[in-house]
Amino acid sequence: MAERRSRLRAEQLSALYGGTAAVKDVTLAFPPNTVTAIIGPSGCGKSTFLRCLNRLHELAPDATVRGHVFLDGRDVYAAEANAVAIRRRIGMVFQQPNPFPTMTIYQNVAAGLSMNGRLTRGETDQAVERALRGAALWDEVKDRLRASPLALSGGQQQRLCIARAIAPRPDVVLLDEPTSALDPLATQSIEELVQELKREFTVVIVTHNMQQAARVSDFTGFFYLGELVEHGETPRMFTAPREERTEAYVTGRFG
Repeated sequence: MAERRSRLRAEQLSALYGGTAAVKDVTLAFPPNTVTAIIGPSGCGKSTFLRCLNRLHELAPDATVRGHVFLDGRDVYAAEANAVAIRRRIGMVFQQPNPFPTMTIYQNVAAGLSMNGRLTRGETDQAVERALRGAALWDEVKDRLRASPLALSGGQQQRLCIARAIAPRPDVVLLDEPTSALDPLATQSIEELVQELKREFTVVIVTHNMQQAARVSDFTGFFYLGELVEHGETPRMFTAPREERTEAYVTGRFG
């Protein structure tokens, strides 16, 4: 896979999303071709923050955001920025696998390709295969692309959703607790896939599982009560955190 070099950063980002925990004045940078894990107890604003990175919060009533999110130096909240185009460049996968049930496996992956302009059938076929290979799913579904995605296992459905997200060739992939509904074997498969994805994309993953964060990420940010308490390289965050609240959380004293 060709390496991509897109930089994403949030500066003084504050948000209130659908009555959940408010996020307050978060400044955070995501280096290209790395995995950043966002950890913290339930209700601390992790998913709220993630949804603000690609303006997905705008689909919820009463959600508000102040601040800036920069992708390659351009503010995704600028007046001239198109939210749909932003979401193509910053793709997202959710906690529960959500393949489109009325579409085939092939159609699920191809669903977002129209945002890249009109493609020929051959170009679409190539893009679908590339995305399924990128999601480590091609060998398992190549002979049943016209089948319903509901025939797939939970882990396969989640990898299909990842394939759908990466098909338009985004710069950043956001993963909101992508393994929380999966069994251990499917979880391992997704974790291995995350390591492959960072070769081509910048990845941000929200997880409640601190062992998972330690396994898959290069950097970790700890959120608590809507605040970014600490951020740094993952090995240091788990062995020598600078903040007392971070140490208490990663050692299991609360959360």
